[in-house]
Amino acid sequence: MFYREAGDFKTTYREDMQTFPIRLDRRAYWMIVVLAFVVAPFVVNDYWTNAVLLPFLVWATAALGLNLLTGYCGQVSLGTGGFMAVGAFAAYKLMTAFPGMNIFFVVLLAGVVTAVVGLLFGLPSLRIKGFYLAVATLAAQFFFVWLFNKMPWFYNYSASGQITAPERTIFGILVTGPSAAPAAKYLFTLTILFGLAWLARNLTRGRTGRSWMAIRDMDIAAEIIGVNPLRAKLSAFAVSSFFIGVAGALFFTVYLGSAEVTEAFGIDKSFLVLFMIIIGGLGSILGSFLGAALLVLLPVFLKNVMVDILGWETYIAAHLELMIVGGLIIFFLIYEPHGLAQLWRLAKEKLRLWPFPY
Repeated sequence: MFYREAGDFKTTYREDMQTFPIRLDRRAYWMIVVLAFVVAPFVVNDYWTNAVLLPFLVWATAALGLNLLTGYCGQVSLGTGGFMAVGAFAAYKLMTAFPGMNIFFVVLLAGVVTAVVGLLFGLPSLRIKGFYLAVATLAAQFFFVWLFNKMPWFYNYSASGQITAPERTIFGILVTGPSAAPAAKYLFTLTILFGLAWLARNLTRGRTGRSWMAIRDMDIAAEIIGVNPLRAKLSAFAVSSFFIGVAGALFFTVYLGSAEVTEAFGIDKSFLVLFMIIIGGLGSILGSFLGAALLVLLPVFLKNVMVDILGWETYIAAHLELMIVGGLIIFFLIYEPHGLAQLWRLAKEKLRLWPFPY
């Protein structure tokens, strides 16, 4: 039918190993990229940009970082919210200490600071793993929340304890602050996510990604065949923390504009990102996007349908959201551990063999 690879010949190894080996997939990918960069900023209104697109891009960045660590390297982490707080406060200190610094470099440097911190907190992974490593990263979550609350230097001795992002521009266009246009904030965040997704895809397809997956599958066997567990685990923590730090910086500077550490980066954010990669698919770049899209769109859908149309109380929609997310987690953990990404792969395989699906 319409999804076939017949006639799509490969003449080089490079063509055979490309991310989208089927021509239709490549066309669909570039169509989505064009729609996201060229069409969406001028079609979607401000409400959908602020309520759906911006949070989706930020949480997809965080999910991508956690998936590199947990999905590809097998190192369980429950400290995502804390590392996002590191990125946010690093961005705030850079913006206030260097007023002339470009916001693009502020976000990247905040990711670098978070990568260094993640490298230090990844050291326990050399001795512990599984449940014990999860508890260690959970301790990091509470430590960061306590640190940023108790050390006034981090929020410049503000009486309220909140941090507020100053206005910053890129190419003369305002992207932070209350006066920034939602389309400008969307394009800035989308550009960073696009670059990070490209980097993550290439990392997972190269030597670094193969060493992560070897550690994930069986660390002892990986060490026997020559994989350095020290380098593999610490690099996974560093790269993952970089992605999460960038997400935290974007979450604070571009999306929220101001934040208080306990409310904005609490333990619920760590579980939210973990649920995204569980539902979307562990060890899958696509799964990070699918999980983020589902958990961002679900509360918006319930609010618009149950509250605005049916007239139900807001708390009912909130409780129903928790029930749906919990049910999805149980379903995917039992019946499809690789999440929505695996269901998408199976659907494509059936289409390729139609009308004789296996």
